Amino acid sequence: MDRYGTVVNCKGVTKSYGTGAARVHALRGVDLEIRYGEVLMLVGPSGSGKTTLLSLISGILDPDDGECAVLDHVYRDFSATERARFRGRAIGFVFQAFNLLPSLTAAENVAVPMLINGISRRDAALKARRMLDAIGLGGRVDALPDQLSGGEQQRVAVARALVHGPKILLCDEPTSNLDHASGDHVMEMLRREALAPDRAVVVVTHDIRLFRFADRITHLEDGMLVESNPGRTRETSP
Repeated sequence: MDRYGTVVNCKGVTKSYGTGAARVHALRGVDLEIRYGEVLMLVGPSGSGKTTLLSLISGILDPDDGECAVLDHVYRDFSATERARFRGRAIGFVFQAFNLLPSLTAAENVAVPMLINGISRRDAALKARRMLDAIGLGGRVDALPDQLSGGEQQRVAVARALVHGPKILLCDEPTSNLDHASGDHVMEMLRREALAPDRAVVVVTHDIRLFRFADRITHLEDGMLVESNPGRTRETSP
């Protein structure tokens, strides 16, 4: 594996919503490469196209024009079933609102991606508990989401995103509901647990305090990539 090879390559990507006078151009010809072994941060004002770009990379949305090659695959070459299977295997999500299932325990929430990928319930449960223990929640595996603090819920969400070993981790405002200390803890966990030579992490954020965790910072404005800055050096610890 080339540590600095390309995991995602978007070329000339456009995306619009609505029609006629109400048409909104979310992305206007974006070119973006995401490399293995990096934390890339997407920043910009609300409505600049950051979440839309995540949705195209994950295959939730299709571009109007251009394409995103992900792990050397283009989504249009997949059937709907193949696309869902690829996304479930290759991509992990950390959502702004956590999106934990309220009736499931922390361990059961973390086990969901493995069950979707066909892992037995017993093996999924064991791996989920080990993952939660590794991130400091070993004593909370049987707690329901409403019994967890916001920081604990977010750590469960990160564990769920990581547990099936995805090549790409997509995080949409992963610290927006957390205090500064909890946000730093989540970002440190993302670097420690997710960053690897065969994986890439993409973080959408408005929080400039998180920039020190980035290898690269890409700015979007009005649906266009306006600049891309280096972040931290790979040798520097956050």
